[in-house]
Amino acid sequence: MNRKIRVVPAILTEDPQALERMLRQVSGFTDYVQIDIMDGEFVPSRSITWEHIASLPVRLKWEAHLMVVHPEEYLKGFKQAGASKIIFHHEAAVSPQPVISRIRKLGLKVGLAINPETPVAAIKPCIGKIDSVLLLTVTPGFYGSKFIPEAMDKVSELRRIQPEIEIGVDGGIKESNIQEVASAGVDYICVGSAVFLQPDPAASYRRLQSLIQ
Repeated sequence: MNRKIRVVPAILTEDPQALERMLRQVSGFTDYVQIDIMDGEFVPSRSITWEHIASLPVRLKWEAHLMVVHPEEYLKGFKQAGASKIIFHHEAAVSPQPVISRIRKLGLKVGLAINPETPVAAIKPCIGKIDSVLLLTVTPGFYGSKFIPEAMDKVSELRRIQPEIEIGVDGGIKESNIQEVASAGVDYICVGSAVFLQPDPAASYRRLQSLIQ
């Protein structure tokens, strides 16, 4: 695999104390994380908020993955909390273009996420205006959801449209399938339960990263 691929720990919790604990854990083995934000509407679950993140001394770089309706209402808060990139769902925005413009005006990187059932064609008009695409390989909202391999077919389609676009995948990825996922040509792989629900999160992270070198 010629492409340098990175494992990105994905933090998903509704407990502010668990958030603080997970951030402390990952600071020992990575310098970049994704924090999942859920509103109980776009997905059934709820999570911590930007206010919780802002109240902590977060020393890592991090991106916010917004699984929320009306993502435009969250942008200033996550800028204030210190996000370096905001990823929002195509399915959650009435029109993605204004949301992209607002994130840009805040000086942040922009990512667009799509659920497994959403085709690449739906986001084609936006691809030249964003920094990354996040392909959901599970139905979003829960740790431990079942991996949907067909979603990986979108990687080659995205590469044909915009060869240099950064592509991430998120959901259901673990030791048994991470090499297959990496071989599709992605840039980063978000991993939640395969890191945080293991006895030794640091060792699990390093094992996953070693499998894709």
